[in-house]
Amino acid sequence: MNSIMNHPDLLSHHEHLSNHSLYQKIKTVSDLQVFMETHVFAVWDFMTLLKRLQNDITCVAIPWNPSPYPKNVVRLINEIVLGEESDKDREGLACDHFTLYLRAMNDLGADPDRLLNFSKDLNFDKWTTKAERDFVTFNLDLAMKGKTHEVAATFFFGREKLIPDMFTSILGDLSKNLDESAQTNFPNLKYYLERHIEIDGGEHSHQAQDCLESLCGNDEKKWEEARLAGVQSLILRSALWDEVEKKIVSK
Repeated sequence: MNSIMNHPDLLSHHEHLSNHSLYQKIKTVSDLQVFMETHVFAVWDFMTLLKRLQNDITCVAIPWNPSPYPKNVVRLINEIVLGEESDKDREGLACDHFTLYLRAMNDLGADPDRLLNFSKDLNFDKWTTKAERDFVTFNLDLAMKGKTHEVAATFFFGREKLIPDMFTSILGDLSKNLDESAQTNFPNLKYYLERHIEIDGGEHSHQAQDCLESLCGNDEKKWEEARLAGVQSLILRSALWDEVEKKIVSK
């Protein structure tokens, strides 16, 4: 099997995003609001990638028919959907991760309206910045038009593999650098970050990797297309963080 898991391009971009200088710049409630009002776009479009994989790999059509994909891959996707769309909140009640993030935004006075309005009309010019537009356009276009293994690669390299390391750095820097006024309203965001570190690092990243390996198999062309999709997803995330950092520094 020609796995690209340790390809230098992917590793270097992963390492850069795991330790991006943005995280150390977030020191006040205002800084955190700026970060969250952009990050929420990534929280939202994550589900579009996942739903494309669910549509392709499992059967969501009526009438139902068995999926042609290996049953272990079908189970992997269904388990990820279960965890992302109906996890437990801090009180132990069922809740999707997007709603958890909106609660954290509300706690800290971050405004989700740009994303919520955008999700209704998809008007990039009206609601998004350049980096947000580039990032979301890539993910939505891939979800609608890309090959299944390209979507799986972006889902793995750009999300499930990256998020545990990235969120660990973010959480560590927030815990050290946030001012006292922000710390009092931090619990829901802390829970959101810790929950993703736990399930993405322990379960979902392994499941997403298994899914990608099953989809690509021994096909060299698929592995190269997967690598390119993964690298591009990481480059666009880096540009997103660069833009947020500039906003915070220039405030």
